[in-house]
Parts: sequence; structure tokens; C-alpha cells
Amino acid sequence: MDDDPKNTSRYRTGLEVRRSVLGDPHVDRAGDAATDFDRPFQQLITEAAWGTVWARPGLSKRERSIVTLALLAALGHDEEVAMHVRATANTGASRDDIREAFLHVAIYAGVPAANRAFRIAKEVFSQMDEAPHA
Repeated sequence: MDDDPKNTSRYRTGLEVRRSVLGDPHVDRAGDAATDFDRPFQQLITEAAWGTVWARPGLSKRERSIVTLALLAALGHDEEVAMHVRATANTGASRDDIREAFLHVAIYAGVPAANRAFRIAKEVFSQMDEAPHA
């Protein structure tokens, strides 16, 4: 019997979805940086976030991207906001979509959270515009 979580269909699906959203370089860096300490966490997010939630058929990747950005911005998870702004190059969420999500954040989660999210997105957009194929 094979107990390796990497051999489950949910893990394999999660890894495929994670790569399609975040890109191979990001996922490879996360995998290469994993240690015995945090490897179970990487497996958990690959299976649960990517293999369960992001793989569901109810919303498109674009829609999930917009929802994710709004939630991360509302909760003040700045590094994750930046990562998911970069991921919009793969999900189809436009800059207009991101702006609308952050305007929603301003009303429902507070102007400071939206202000921070707008600042992060502008920085990421600038980086993306300077190196569109990086």
C-alpha cells in the first residue's frame, strides 16, 4: 500500500491546478524550499486549496481569482495579495476586475485594507509590465 500523499488523485489534481494558476516557477520554488518541517503544509494546501476548492467546477479560475484577491486584501495578507495579483496573468482576471474587487474591499472591509491592496497591486503591475515574460 502506498501512503505517499503525492500519489493521491486530489494531490495530483491540486498540483496541476496550482501550476496553472501560480505558474511552474513559483510552484517549483515552493517545492524546492520545502523541508521536513513544512512539507506536510505544502501537501495540505496542494490538496485542500488547489485540489479541492480551486478544482471545483462552480466558479471559473477568473472568478476564483477575484474572490481570492478580495479576501486576501480584506484580511491584510499582503504577500498573498501580491502572489495572486501576479497569478491573474494565468487566471484571466483583468486589472479592471482587480480594481472592482478592491473597491468592494474598501466598502466591506475598510479603506485601509483596500488602500494597501491597491498599493501592492500597483507595485506588482509595474514589475509585470517591466518584465512581461519573467
